[in-house]
Amino acid sequence: MSDHSFNQLALPASLLDCLSSLEYYQMTAVQAQSLPAILDGKDVIAQAKTGSGKTAAFALGLLAKLDVKRYRIQSLVLCPTRELAEQVAAEIRKLARNIHNIKVLTLCGGVPTRSQIVSLEHGAHIIVGTPGRVLDHLQQQRLDLTNLTTLVLDEADRMLEMGFADALNAILTEVPPSRQTLLFSATFDKTVRQIADSIMQTPETVTVASAHSQTSIEQYFYQLDGTDRVDAVRLLLHQFQPVSTVVFCNTKRETQQLADTLAQSGISVIALHGDLEQREREHALLKFSNNSVSVLVATDVAARGLDIDKLDLVVNYQLAHDVATHTHRIGRTGRAGNSGLACSLLSPDDGQKLTALATELELEITARPLPDTSLLGRKLPEPAMQTLQIDGGKKHKLRPGDIVGALTASKQIAFTDIGKIQMLDTVAFVAVSRKVAKQALALLNDGKMKGKKYRVWRL
Repeated sequence: MSDHSFNQLALPASLLDCLSSLEYYQMTAVQAQSLPAILDGKDVIAQAKTGSGKTAAFALGLLAKLDVKRYRIQSLVLCPTRELAEQVAAEIRKLARNIHNIKVLTLCGGVPTRSQIVSLEHGAHIIVGTPGRVLDHLQQQRLDLTNLTTLVLDEADRMLEMGFADALNAILTEVPPSRQTLLFSATFDKTVRQIADSIMQTPETVTVASAHSQTSIEQYFYQLDGTDRVDAVRLLLHQFQPVSTVVFCNTKRETQQLADTLAQSGISVIALHGDLEQREREHALLKFSNNSVSVLVATDVAARGLDIDKLDLVVNYQLAHDVATHTHRIGRTGRAGNSGLACSLLSPDDGQKLTALATELELEITARPLPDTSLLGRKLPEPAMQTLQIDGGKKHKLRPGDIVGALTASKQIAFTDIGKIQMLDTVAFVAVSRKVAKQALALLNDGKMKGKKYRVWRL
């Protein structure tokens, strides 16, 4: 399979047609190494990071064997966070769009249980969820996994780090022993190995380097030398002039405090951490991913669902607690063939962490002085887009094409001024160029979609 073409796989025509329509022709390394075994029904352990194409690898595997006429839960995908689960479900739906009447359901915490109960009563083919909420439904006998053929553990290392081991073990007692098990993990330590050994049958093991190479990411380490951390972050932003930046903090309190302070100095910034309401977290991810906000300040756990191909800069407000987390943080940049930059702020008590980084990553770490404060006079790039929220969604039969049509019909706004569109059940979001945002807001509020007026406002 030297050319790594999807056409060489024993995939149903509906999936191959969908891959072509999405212009997915060549497999990534993790797909090329794992898909033949997955399609052959074997258990697979894959060590691969976010951005490697792992979601499509297991999604194609479970869709290829799905019997859509059997309205039973046939696949269960477990993820560490709701953000990642939503992202995985969206990818599965995208790949399954040529399969009629397929139902993919997400079961995660942070949303009312009642709506999930109603959805479960109507049945599903594929469940994507977090261990805690899936276990809750199992214990309340709302979820039947007796027909399960495929179990996927996505980011197994993070699930264990977040304390889901007991929930995972409880779920595993409810799934048929004859199922296929696929385990994906960025790291493969002793704990992950133990769970793999206990639940898998002679698995094939695939190890894939990150989708970016370390050489595509330039790492700079800055000694604080008495400079306030917030001021250090501002200096780095003004020096490198990034369009999109993620700043990682170790605590939720520091995350919110840093975002608030940066906002007071006029920087386009938003916070993402576990103390926010679920809707606030969703809006933060949405606005950052569609280029409506320049800087995202986040904790490691909250940022797990973040999948941005083009990220200019990662800043470690403090060094991560371990090398694996540091590697995952900086791996957010330098993806999809782009070069990346990661900057870490150092204090005098970071010696032990630096030694571990230098040893495990084979780095020669030399601390740099921070940029000169004269750079604070430079103007920072503004976000290219602004997000509009529409008071109508899929349940109102609205489609992305209706929104695009309403914006472009009068030819006042070009198609190129429209960015990402996200459709939910009762609301929709559209990113528009900042320069036409006022005009777009007026067009949508004054006009109609599907013969009906909808309320629209800036998010």
